[in-house]
Amino acid sequence: MLYMILADDAPDSLPARRATRPAHLQHLRALIDQGRLVLAGPRPRVDSTDPGDAGFHGSLIVAEFPTLEDAQAWARQDPYAKAGVFERVIVQPFVRALP
Repeated sequence: MLYMILADDAPDSLPARRATRPAHLQHLRALIDQGRLVLAGPRPRVDSTDPGDAGFHGSLIVAEFPTLEDAQAWARQDPYAKAGVFERVIVQPFVRALP
């Protein structure tokens, strides 16, 4: 089943986000290699693909996992979560209706 991982960044976490980004991308790479990642990306604070020092609201990931518990465990192991970049993480089932 698909699950949505919606994460909100902690205040002043942009330096940690930048430092941890390579490890975060490597964590996502496993889902890509397994064909389980539908989409992933940051949520910028300003209307720009490169918000600079304005930073990010957080991230959104949609991926396939066997169970909700597996999705939650994967989210807990995300380097951003472990480094304190994420202040809050919501993991919920997701049904792709379109396209």
